[in-house]
Amino acid sequence: MPLVKIGANGYKKVLKFMNKALIIVFVKNIKLGKVKTRLAKTIGDQGAFEVYSELVKITERALENLSIDKRIYFSDTVVNSKWEGLYKTVQKGADLGERMKSAFLDGFHDGYNRIVLIGSDLPDIKAKHLENGLSALIKNDVVFGPAEDGGYYLIGMRKMHEMLFNNKPWSQSNLLKETINELEFHNITFTTLELLNDIDTFEDLIASKFYQSNIELQEKIKQLHD
Repeated sequence: MPLVKIGANGYKKVLKFMNKALIIVFVKNIKLGKVKTRLAKTIGDQGAFEVYSELVKITERALENLSIDKRIYFSDTVVNSKWEGLYKTVQKGADLGERMKSAFLDGFHDGYNRIVLIGSDLPDIKAKHLENGLSALIKNDVVFGPAEDGGYYLIGMRKMHEMLFNNKPWSQSNLLKETINELEFHNITFTTLELLNDIDTFEDLIASKFYQSNIELQEKIKQLHD
């Protein structure tokens, strides 16, 4: 039945449901030798540090104008000087699956009913990807932002499906495929967003528009190797 026919009170309830949305961002504490370790094998720890610092800035810009609740989950310890004014805490769990599951459980426990989670190393992430992910959850149980390496840069749910985080091939090229296979087996509805690439290797870096257009970053990397 169209929304215009359900009456004022019903329409308000629908809007209330649609607006109980949350964006979760997983951020690694920016420490030398602790970020972008695969990339660091080629450009060194300092170079990887510079690249990740720039990627976090892109994530910050993608979120800054969104009037949606946001929570920042740091890998090791909360940095009060970053992400000012936002809810900040530390990730909990032995592996990535446990950490994401814990963050989603926190959000659903606190009354949110559309939640998307992203990392902070995406050179092409924009506000529209987050908005599209939340919008997709109006009609679907789960949404993914597929990454070119076979994983995903965004996952969203409108209710908890803990199985999505248990016994998965994290950091492997079949992660998204196996996760989708499980959803299909349990008849859980899902959809996918635009395909994006993250920066894990030197080849990823030099092929990205993010790097090609960032002359200052190029100079920093070059100076480190002169």
